[in-house]
Amino acid sequence: MAVTLREAKAGRKGASEGAAAPAAEAAARIDLAAALRLAVRFGLNEGIDNHFSLALPGAPDRFLLNPWGFHWDEVRASDLLVVDAGGRLVSGAGEAEATAFFIHARIHRGNPHAACVLHTHMPHATALTTLANGRIEPISQSAMRFWGEVAYYDDYNGLVLDEAEGDRIAAALGEKRVLFLANHGVIVVGETVARAFNDLYHLERVCQLQAIAMATGRPLRRLTAAAIATTARQIAAERENAALHFAALKRLLDRDGVNYAE
Repeated sequence: MAVTLREAKAGRKGASEGAAAPAAEAAARIDLAAALRLAVRFGLNEGIDNHFSLALPGAPDRFLLNPWGFHWDEVRASDLLVVDAGGRLVSGAGEAEATAFFIHARIHRGNPHAACVLHTHMPHATALTTLANGRIEPISQSAMRFWGEVAYYDDYNGLVLDEAEGDRIAAALGEKRVLFLANHGVIVVGETVARAFNDLYHLERVCQLQAIAMATGRPLRRLTAAAIATTARQIAAERENAALHFAALKRLLDRDGVNYAE
């Protein structure tokens, strides 16, 4: 059975070498479950597909993953699976969806900065992946949040069902925070769930605004190089923004009585 939040806090989880401290694992589970619920609230999910993962604190060769077949709006902290780098289920009731393993395991292994990996088919960002040479345009203040932090994987090879494709995706991401997968969707990574989810939220808004602007058929008003550099630097300096935003969003879940933390 999956480790419940109460069990994690009480430290009754079976000890193993490199296992996460109970309190750290409990907090990680709560944050990832909250991110899944919030993704539904903002329309970033797609059925029971797509996946979020988080490196297990104290055990970087293992990661938390939402179980296949669960709608994101029903996933609780105790429902999250623990999967190792070899694709084996360490704990949890359920199974890891195949593409989830090949995408997330390879990114966690090949990209040390990617403690949290969020993969979605959210509509506006995914729409950009269907355009020839689809790129984020420097036309809005919010777009500067991602300036220099976006990579593009322009080869679509079908479902990600093998390690080789997972490795190509991890290599395309490199040290960036965002990867657009041609004809597929996006991957957003971060050192924490808060930072990754903050980027995911703002990325969809940036792509939505760009889609609206492009739909007018009028020329886009692109920012100057100087304005891009200044704004990107100013936004990057707001290091606490993501944590504050995510904490506020979790308070909304708590206010509404959502059982994500169970």
